[in-house]
Amino acid sequence: MTIKILLVDDHAVVRSGLSKFLLVNKDMKLVGEASDGEEAVQKTSLYRPDVVLMDLMMPGKDGITATREIHQKYPNVKVIALTSFAEQNIVQGALQAGAIAYLQKNVTAKELARAIHLACEGRMTLSSEASQVLAYAVAQPQIDGCRLTDRERDVLKCMLDGLNNNGIAEKLVVSLGTVKFHISNIFQKLGVDSRVEAVKMAIEQKLV
Repeated sequence: MTIKILLVDDHAVVRSGLSKFLLVNKDMKLVGEASDGEEAVQKTSLYRPDVVLMDLMMPGKDGITATREIHQKYPNVKVIALTSFAEQNIVQGALQAGAIAYLQKNVTAKELARAIHLACEGRMTLSSEASQVLAYAVAQPQIDGCRLTDRERDVLKCMLDGLNNNGIAEKLVVSLGTVKFHISNIFQKLGVDSRVEAVKMAIEQKLV
């Protein structure tokens, strides 16, 4: 059985290197390449690969969003996240989106080939960095998101969407002072001091 593979990365040099790797594996065939998440979804529909090697940090539609769409539309297609990053929110985001493997770009050719074969069998592969990140996340105390009121959750969701205070006030039809009040309460309940920390915690703890 020949494993059909789609490469997704915004750097042509990376795609070139991966395509050369595939040439030495007689049971693998490169069926297409994509340079961003939008193109990845389109070419998955066009070529119906068995495995997608997905970069995560790309301009436009990112790899996590593309992974989620591919997993929802084409559940039989296995997505392997292949990235230079190992931050907790990125690792968890990719796996929650449906990636069956999470590998660093410094992976060896032998390790990548093994991960591709395991993915086709429905088995997960994690880099040592990703495994450590997930182990650390499990060991951290969980925040009691139930302490947030419904309105505070609404404000927090707006913060995740990247809205500033004025944007939140406009969307929720409340005053700017009310928004600041809610944000202050959110910071206090989550034990954080900034929007970035609040958003990061909301993603990691699935608070919204």
